[in-house]
Amino acid sequence: MVEVPPRTTDALRAEGLEVAYGTVVALHDVTLHLSPGSLVAVTGPSGAGKTSMLWALAGAVAPSQGEVRFGDRLVAERERAAGLGIALVPQGNGLADMLTATENITAALLALGVSAVDARRRASEALTAVGLVDSGDHLIEELSGGQQQRVAVARGLAARSTVLLADEPTSDLDSGNRERVVALLRAEADAGAVVLMATHDPESAAEADAEIVLDQGVMTWKRVAEERTSGEA
Repeated sequence: MVEVPPRTTDALRAEGLEVAYGTVVALHDVTLHLSPGSLVAVTGPSGAGKTSMLWALAGAVAPSQGEVRFGDRLVAERERAAGLGIALVPQGNGLADMLTATENITAALLALGVSAVDARRRASEALTAVGLVDSGDHLIEELSGGQQQRVAVARGLAARSTVLLADEPTSDLDSGNRERVVALLRAEADAGAVVLMATHDPESAAEADAEIVLDQGVMTWKRVAEERTSGEA
């Protein structure tokens, strides 16, 4: 299991968040409060706005209206978000094909200021956690789609972030590896991270503490965590 340090008590908040691409509005007036310690699923059909929500929360897409804050700090751009401890596992994995699995993870950690020794150790731990310790020296292009997805998850875990946003992290995975990945996300939440997982998989969503549904960019709560009130998780 990946070593997970204690997290902060800061919450991730979106207020009146809207994302538009030209005249197409992908996300409408989303207000959201995500507290540390909960695993929250985001579901909905393709094109509903799930990726736009995660990317806006990660500072990778600038909202056309509204804002995102982590604690009292504004999440305004990707570089600042990374500095706040916000990690994004993108759909389609976002890995460099000509680097090995280990190099993809260590490069991301080095960019965060982690020492080379610690980066390689954390990469090995994360690959072990996702069941790919023997594939660390394989080029990404040599791995299957499911293996690539697990490397992307490992990269997110190795960052030891305070907020982990995972976009379809169980896509292309068999049932055993799906359960493994969801359990790892659960461990991150249990350690005090804010964890938000976009998924088409109803079984993965059912294992989350709460579930958000997006439909044509409009957010509703399908299920809230038992200890939360409506509008929070």
